[in-house]
Amino acid sequence: MMEIEMKIRGLMMDPVTNMPIVILKDVNGNAILPIWVGIYEANAIALEIEKVSTPRPMTHDLLKNVLVGLNASVKKVVVNELRDDTFFALIWVEQDGQVISIDSRPSDALALALRLDCPIFVEEEVLKNSKLSAASEKVTNEELRKWLENLSDEDLGRYKM
Repeated sequence: MMEIEMKIRGLMMDPVTNMPIVILKDVNGNAILPIWVGIYEANAIALEIEKVSTPRPMTHDLLKNVLVGLNASVKKVVVNELRDDTFFALIWVEQDGQVISIDSRPSDALALALRLDCPIFVEEEVLKNSKLSAASEKVTNEELRKWLENLSDEDLGRYKM
């Protein structure tokens, strides 16, 4: 299976559903993948994007500290499946030469990837099968795609969590 490297392009609020969306963008192309996430997960991602330090470790900071303490490294995170409008992800961890994959929600995998500065990938099949705006029938997929592709850095900043 082909994995496409992505970067987090931004975090914003869906203007229709008022749910947070993480926008992933292909590092070598124009593919965009919006992933709707919960408010707490979006906050965890926003804290790391904005490099806000909290007085006590948040859940993803705790997970990072555990991995580092166990001399384990996260090699990559992969959004590997889309089933019934739900995305699935794997976190690939290496320790003492052994690599294991850990099932994860994409939002948690992304929050951890940001903290550990590891690459983010999406399976090509997931990109092909993702339909934009499953949550909204007021906006067509094409309209939403055009809107997402035309967002500027200024627009992404306007929708801070």
